[in-house]
Amino acid sequence: MAEYQNLFTAVQPTGPLHTGVALPRSDWKRTGKPFLWHLLGRLGNAQIGPIYLGGLGLASLVFGTAAFNIIGFNMLASVGWNPIELLRQLFWLALEPPPPSYGLSIPPLAEGGWWLVVGFLLTVSLLLWWARCYRRARQLGLGTHIAWAFAAAIWLYLVCGFFRPIMMGSWSEAVPFGIFPHLDWVSALSLRHGNLFYNPFHALSIVFLYGSVLLFAMHGATILAVGRYGGEREIEQIVDRGTASERAGLFWRWTMGFNATMESVHRWAWWFAVLCPLVGGIGILLTGPVVDNWYLWSAKHGVVPSYPVSHKIVIDPALQARPMVKAPVAAAAAAAVPADGAAVRTATGGVLYFPVASTVLSPGQSQLLSEIAKGLNDNPSATATISGYHSATGDAAQNEELSKGRAKAVRDIFANAGIDQSRLILSKPVETAANVAGEDPVARRVEVTVMGVK
Repeated sequence: MAEYQNLFTAVQPTGPLHTGVALPRSDWKRTGKPFLWHLLGRLGNAQIGPIYLGGLGLASLVFGTAAFNIIGFNMLASVGWNPIELLRQLFWLALEPPPPSYGLSIPPLAEGGWWLVVGFLLTVSLLLWWARCYRRARQLGLGTHIAWAFAAAIWLYLVCGFFRPIMMGSWSEAVPFGIFPHLDWVSALSLRHGNLFYNPFHALSIVFLYGSVLLFAMHGATILAVGRYGGEREIEQIVDRGTASERAGLFWRWTMGFNATMESVHRWAWWFAVLCPLVGGIGILLTGPVVDNWYLWSAKHGVVPSYPVSHKIVIDPALQARPMVKAPVAAAAAAAVPADGAAVRTATGGVLYFPVASTVLSPGQSQLLSEIAKGLNDNPSATATISGYHSATGDAAQNEELSKGRAKAVRDIFANAGIDQSRLILSKPVETAANVAGEDPVARRVEVTVMGVK
């Protein structure tokens, strides 16, 4: 043991080579003669081998290697099979998911089909390796903490590439396989949905990320600092006096403000690290299927203030000079104010009413749109005109984007039902009294008018 240690010295333990503890009879045998490598010992254990793969490990490597090769060959094909260009552009190349027009169907290989194949192979590889990790821990008499930490990371992977795309109704919502394209996907997701900065689960994820960094750094530094007292032999020293564990515990209590033992700090670090992908995955899963715009959600719930109104809202003088034409829906609303999330069937289609600052469809609205979509499918020549309205209060540009988002949400339901985009018309409505009715629910509506039904 070194007598003195600092940032630049290291203790490299070496000992007799060992093939490992006995394994169950049904397991594969370890292969290879173990040997020591000094340079590797500066990073971890200097012994290499023997190697154990097992059936689960072999299957995982086969699936993972197949996925890796498909990604590589697709990237190579995208640069004209030029290996020099592959290396030069590697960080920018990607295997993209299918375009939105395919929804959740299986596209041709060249239009996203390879992405689906790779996603399947990679998912199987990860799940097999998780099973191997869990099984190894149980057979070696260890706890299964590593397996469940690995499962937390797999959860985030499945949310981004499987669960959320299914909830959004399109594989195009998934993450591309690539380095910078992956980062671009994160940026685009944040821009499309009102900035993930306002997503509370994303905020929690960052808290646990930074927290785990802090805990691991403090713990690693502590063990290095008490290495001269055998601090790496943690468990044996927990109840000792005057040794590394007691000195480290006193140091934490006196400088960091709370007690930490050699065992408890590992639990803190484990939970912080595992909760980072768990809550992050929840935040991504809610982005789109549940919350369309995180800024508007935060403004609605009082987390952040709304954008200040920079100018007075003025109604077009031409509209003030002549009597406003009241739409039939507005007239009907005068008798009975519709509730947020309500859906009303009309002779020519239907009307949907939205809550303040929301573009999310209620179950009743989705049901009505499904009925209208069935009529459109039964009449291939029919078309649907979709008009989104908004109230006159608040920021005008933001309100217009809201009305567009509501109309697009309706259009997407029809598109997912198999109706061609050419039959769906987004029409900006004319100004009516219902548009300037303040926070009247009538102003926050989408009208669907079907033409050509026999």
